[in-house]
Amino acid sequence: MMSLPFYQRHHDHYDRAYRHKALQSTVSQYQKETKSKSAVYAQGSAAYARGSAAYRHASAADFSLDSSAAYSHGSSAHNLESAAYSYGSTAYDHAAVQSKRSAAYSLDSEALSKSSAAYSHGSESINKLAAAYRLGSETYGLGLKDSNLMIEDQSYKMSPKAKRARQHLVSEDKENEATDYSVPIFTGREVNISGITDTEEERIKESAAYVAKRNLFATGEGVSVSKVAKSVSEEEHHEKKSRKVAIRESAERVALKKTLEDTQAFHKKLNQDKLLHPPEFVIEPRSHTIWEKQNVKFHCTVAGWPVPRVTWYKNNVPIDVQAHPGKYTIENRYGLHSLEISTCDFDDIAQYRASAMNVKGEVSAYASLVVKRYKGEIDASHLHAGTFSMPLSLGVTPHGFASRFEIKFIDKFEVTFGREGETMSLGCTVVISPDIKRFKPDIEWYRNGVLITPSKWVQMHWTGERASLTLTHANKEDEGLYTLRVVMGEYYEEYSGYVFVRDADAEIPGAPGAPLDVQCLDANKDYVIVSWKQPAVDGGNPILGYFIDRCEVGTTHWTQCNETPVKFARFPVTGLIEGRSYIFRVRAVNRAGVSLPSRVSEPVAALDPADRARLRSHPSAPWTGQIIVTEEEPAEGVIPGPPTDLQVIEATKNYVVLSWKPPGQRGHEGIMYFVEKCIAGTEDWQRVNTEIPVKSPRFAVFDLSEGKSYCFRVRCCNSAGIGEPSEATEATVVDDKLDIPKPPGRIMPTRNTDTSVVVTWTEPPDAKELVGYYIESSVVGSGHWEPCNNNPVKGTRFICHGLVNGEKYIFRVRAVNAAGLSEFSQDSEPIEVQAAIAAPSPPYDIMVLESVRDSMVLGWKQPKATGGTEITGYYVNYREVIGGAPGKWREANIKAVSERAYRIENLKENMVYQFQVAAANLAGVGTPSLPSKPFKCEEWTIAVPGPPHDVTYTEVRKDSLVLLWKEPVYTGRSPIAGYYIDMKETEAKEERWRSVNEKPLQKKFLKIAGLTEGVSYVFRVRATNQAGVGRPSDITDPVVAETRPGTKEVVVNVDDDGVISLNFECDQMSPNSKFVWSKNYEPIEDDSRLDIDSKGGKSKAVFKNLGEDDLGIYSCVVTDTDGVSSGYTIDEEEMKRLLALSHEHKFPTIPLASELAVEILEKGEVRFWLQAEKLSGNAKANFVFNDKEIFNGEKYKMKVDQHTGLVEMIMDKLEDKDEGTYTFQLQDGKATNQSSLVLIGDVFKKLRDEAEFQRKEWHRKQGPHFVDQLGWEVTDECNVMLKCKVANIKKETHIVWYKDTREIMVDEEHDFKDGVCTLLISEFSKKDTGIYEVILKDDRGKDISELKLTDTAFADLMNEVCRRIALSATDLKIQSTAEGIRLYSFVTYYVEDLRVGWVHNDTQIRFTDRVKTGVTGEQIWLQINEPTPQDKGKYTMELFDGKTGHKKTVDLSGQAFDEAFAEFQRLKQAAIAEKNRARVLGGLPDVVTIQEGKALNLSCTVWGDPAPEVSWLKNEKSFVSDANCILKFEAGKNVSFTISAVSTHDSGKYSLVVKNKYGTETSDVTVSVFIPEEEQENNNENKKTKA
Repeated sequence: MMSLPFYQRHHDHYDRAYRHKALQSTVSQYQKETKSKSAVYAQGSAAYARGSAAYRHASAADFSLDSSAAYSHGSSAHNLESAAYSYGSTAYDHAAVQSKRSAAYSLDSEALSKSSAAYSHGSESINKLAAAYRLGSETYGLGLKDSNLMIEDQSYKMSPKAKRARQHLVSEDKENEATDYSVPIFTGREVNISGITDTEEERIKESAAYVAKRNLFATGEGVSVSKVAKSVSEEEHHEKKSRKVAIRESAERVALKKTLEDTQAFHKKLNQDKLLHPPEFVIEPRSHTIWEKQNVKFHCTVAGWPVPRVTWYKNNVPIDVQAHPGKYTIENRYGLHSLEISTCDFDDIAQYRASAMNVKGEVSAYASLVVKRYKGEIDASHLHAGTFSMPLSLGVTPHGFASRFEIKFIDKFEVTFGREGETMSLGCTVVISPDIKRFKPDIEWYRNGVLITPSKWVQMHWTGERASLTLTHANKEDEGLYTLRVVMGEYYEEYSGYVFVRDADAEIPGAPGAPLDVQCLDANKDYVIVSWKQPAVDGGNPILGYFIDRCEVGTTHWTQCNETPVKFARFPVTGLIEGRSYIFRVRAVNRAGVSLPSRVSEPVAALDPADRARLRSHPSAPWTGQIIVTEEEPAEGVIPGPPTDLQVIEATKNYVVLSWKPPGQRGHEGIMYFVEKCIAGTEDWQRVNTEIPVKSPRFAVFDLSEGKSYCFRVRCCNSAGIGEPSEATEATVVDDKLDIPKPPGRIMPTRNTDTSVVVTWTEPPDAKELVGYYIESSVVGSGHWEPCNNNPVKGTRFICHGLVNGEKYIFRVRAVNAAGLSEFSQDSEPIEVQAAIAAPSPPYDIMVLESVRDSMVLGWKQPKATGGTEITGYYVNYREVIGGAPGKWREANIKAVSERAYRIENLKENMVYQFQVAAANLAGVGTPSLPSKPFKCEEWTIAVPGPPHDVTYTEVRKDSLVLLWKEPVYTGRSPIAGYYIDMKETEAKEERWRSVNEKPLQKKFLKIAGLTEGVSYVFRVRATNQAGVGRPSDITDPVVAETRPGTKEVVVNVDDDGVISLNFECDQMSPNSKFVWSKNYEPIEDDSRLDIDSKGGKSKAVFKNLGEDDLGIYSCVVTDTDGVSSGYTIDEEEMKRLLALSHEHKFPTIPLASELAVEILEKGEVRFWLQAEKLSGNAKANFVFNDKEIFNGEKYKMKVDQHTGLVEMIMDKLEDKDEGTYTFQLQDGKATNQSSLVLIGDVFKKLRDEAEFQRKEWHRKQGPHFVDQLGWEVTDECNVMLKCKVANIKKETHIVWYKDTREIMVDEEHDFKDGVCTLLISEFSKKDTGIYEVILKDDRGKDISELKLTDTAFADLMNEVCRRIALSATDLKIQSTAEGIRLYSFVTYYVEDLRVGWVHNDTQIRFTDRVKTGVTGEQIWLQINEPTPQDKGKYTMELFDGKTGHKKTVDLSGQAFDEAFAEFQRLKQAAIAEKNRARVLGGLPDVVTIQEGKALNLSCTVWGDPAPEVSWLKNEKSFVSDANCILKFEAGKNVSFTISAVSTHDSGKYSLVVKNKYGTETSDVTVSVFIPEEEQENNNENKKTKA
């Protein structure tokens, strides 16, 4: 089965003869779903209309359907069973039951019954479904869809088909012949096009329905509606139909169609408003991808009422069929709209839109068209103009064909230089047009032609616009030619650039570069061969050899594999552990030291090659870096046989590598090997590996004597024993079999670019296993060689980049193989680095400048690439074009023409011609241009002029450029009156052209200013005469407004001799570049007024005698560069300036930077000085006073400094006789100048007094002195600090402070820190007014500074103190007291000079006994006694410092007042309670000590209102008066406590408790009764006596 074409695979579209396999499996499922649905999804360009049919089928059919929905009619003769179908690409819901529509259908049921009877005459496949397909997208059966007939008991039965049925129409000559006839689903050129649905499920269902219907009609299956039982034989019966039957059935269908149309029209009249609905796309147009020169047709089906009007657009522009006759065909048949585009080309690639609109709204559907071109050969018959005439095998696909995708590279990476260890990035912006989202490019990177894959060393990124490759850690292995390939299908574009990676700086000076390209070869169980490439840089000393290091994967420990350096670039590493993985690196060594290590190799596993192959083909788990190997248990002990195929695979001076095959007889267990050697010709065999057997069938034998011959053999061993030896090898000489190559020959450098040279050479003779070549370059005469590449290059050609333009180089080459590096080749011939010349590129934009009956004048643009040298001429060819077929090319000129305009003679009138132009230079004739568009040779009779030609631009800057052009060849019927210049941005549309000048220009150049930097512009020129403005010239190439780096301008210069010249420099010149000067942009041919001298990269145009004839614009262009040019305008004003400057240079004066001036020096000396801008070493000065020259001596010290131009004279002091005029006269070669200074009268006196004062000041400053006089400042703490700055202080210097001549005693001696002396005055007030003095003194002298703080000075200071105090004030706060409410603020401290005012609600408060203010310490307060509601409001405290007022505000209202008032009430009551509560006023002591027997009398006073109650406690227990203790309370205030004779029983704690309603208070007294010592002794004796 043919594969689906590309466009069908992407859009899920199916042609009428193709059945998708995936759909067949959905048919049966779909049949079940349709039993409960009233709509079947349809597909194709014929939109299945909504319709219904009622048929009675008498004949048997495989496809049967029973329906219980019948039309309501009185006739029972017909016994009609009805079935209703609704076909369409969308489920159109008009199923509302309407009684009026049902009645209408009952009127027409008889006609339908008759039509159904016509179908009951045995026709097998005639059914209404086929009729709907034949009628295309005609609206079919809206009436029954909208009626109240219900569909029920629908069932389908399909006959499977073995193959697709062939669809055909019966020809007229077989009219009467019976044949199998199928009603074709599509007729004419209608093509089945699927609608684009929303989901994949809908598309599958849609396609399944289509396949089911197509199979139904292709096999001749019919539809039967009956309840009568049918026999099997009747179901299998097929009736042959003739042409006449088909015609009759077609006529009946037309009648039925007419009936349905009438019915629909009737129902529309019943309720037209309910039928109005906005347009919608039943089937939307789909996108197409076709071949060039094919036709394409877009289809869509639109529903809506009123019938929508459909308009087609191309890129949102309405398609005008009349404007493009034959190109577009727009059709509308029964709601099926189509747009056909004939003979498509690339200009037809666009987005197309179908817009449907009626009174209910508008809707649009979109589709894209892509036109492609076949890249290879193809039969033209397959590409004829047809909609889908191409066979399926040539379906549109990006593989094998080229589309109109233009791939461009901008912002490209150039030749790149880096160093090992650096991060390097290559990037390129890719522009693909047209940009179609569905087609995405493949981005591939190659190094030296090998595809690069991402790794830890290389990262790739594609943003959709820019491709980049990053070398995260550059190594010499990364050096090479990098190619970016952008692939669109099988078509691609490439861009390449070379990347050079130099060696990193060696850790040891003189050490060699690191080896590179370390690889592991021939890996086995315990053995691997490591190879590498030698570095290009040896550090100035020959490389002695290499060290090989290994590291087990997963660890960081490196082990050196060889003890002595090896010179051969391959080395066998043994002793590996089977199953483990290793990485390797190599280091080079010379006399200076060891190099940096190479990049590590890829990991390699120590495995048997067969095991490795098996693991690669059947991986069972992710690679972990280590493989565990287990050996099989031996079944029997079998001694292995001898190995086979033993041979020496490599022999060097250091080692010999043996290889063999395992024996066939070895049992089931693993085997190992013993290697033996002997000197050739002897049988003295020695075992090499005596301790550990070898597991691998490879072994490297070391410790052999160089130059001797050896033989080798191998034995196998296992647990059963050691087998027989293998056959011995032939005698092998221990020596390098691979020789170091000989040097290459015939080193030939050739020019390439201005920074590169192509070097070629021949391969050295008898070279074996060459790895590549190293190339070195040296500037001629320098003796210093630099490597051109650090990675050996293969082939015998290399481009050496990074050279200096204009320098001469020599080159040498040496070859590399594993044995080492060859000697250097002979040095090449010197070559200067310059760009090679080549033939120019083709001219372009050929246009006709004039045409007469037998000749035409052509114009064209200069080639974009001149080939590195100037163009010497052009060759023009022409050919006739007859009937669209071009003839043979003919030469128009034998001799090259130098102008870019040429008249071709002897042409035929009214003949059509094509032209091509080729440019020539020293390298030859370039490729001809593409053929021009056809031009007819006929007499131009137009009145307006032809187009100007040769429009170019020069002097491009970021905001301006100069446009040049040549006048038209054809001037029209009157002389040219001027020119108009038009401009627009490059990407702007045609209607964006705008004129630069309003009035016509007479000149043929214009400087266009006002450009926007970075914007690309194009320009054109139109000529005008009396008849009007002619057609424009060809537009210029796009130009970006920018000032390129390194741009230089023409500079005007006037030399010392007064010569005026214009100078221009260029550092971008090629060997063939020239300076071309022009005046008013016309070549300067008259050399009588100007001399031009050009040397190297500099050119000078010298005016012989600048005058009015030289006014104009002078321009200089450097040929064979990228537009290097500049201009300079000399107008009358500039000419006058240059002539004046020339006169100054001819008759020079010494320019003065400053005139003669005078100043006083530090010691009171007077200095006269002036400064010239420049003095030579021969300059001298004369000093004159009152017309008499004065000389250097005791009074006058004179000096001339030629380097700085400073001329000065110093006088020790001024006296009265020094009044007068001072003059300095200068002479420097022929240049002179002088300057005078007059010191007379008041000027002289002022200068003399100032000198005298300065002299005194100097003497004062010889001792301790004040730099800054005594002053004051106010600190943040509102204190006053007196301070002064002193200098020239030493330890012995004393400072003394005085106030009003009285010394101020300072607690601490000042240490003069930072040279500042201070005196701090705390809480400054009026008492501190006075005159302050500070005196500095020591043995060198003294100095005094005074500060008066009186009157105004004191007031100013106090104002500042008050200001600081006011600023220190805190926010006002509210405090409740027992008397009322207090508002207060704290300041640092308070002084009387700070005036305080209070404002209540913007009214000044008058203070009374109730409202008063005051200051307590640092608190400023306002007391409101017994506050009332009238005291609510905003309170402001105003502090006035004498100059400025400072305010603090608080709001005493609302909640703030309520809370404060409540607190006041509480405190007031608490105060009353405190005042009236009971209390002990005094009298009771805390402790009473009394002798036993004495009388104790205690009394005190108590108070309370009301009078308090009094009670006593003894030891916290109630105590009352008795005979021993008398307690009294008299007059409500006097309390007494009396004991006439105390005893020890009276000791204890007595408490007086006073109490009234406001409170209780307790006063304690402790009574201690003691017995005298004598009585105590007597008492003790009495006790003893009694005892």
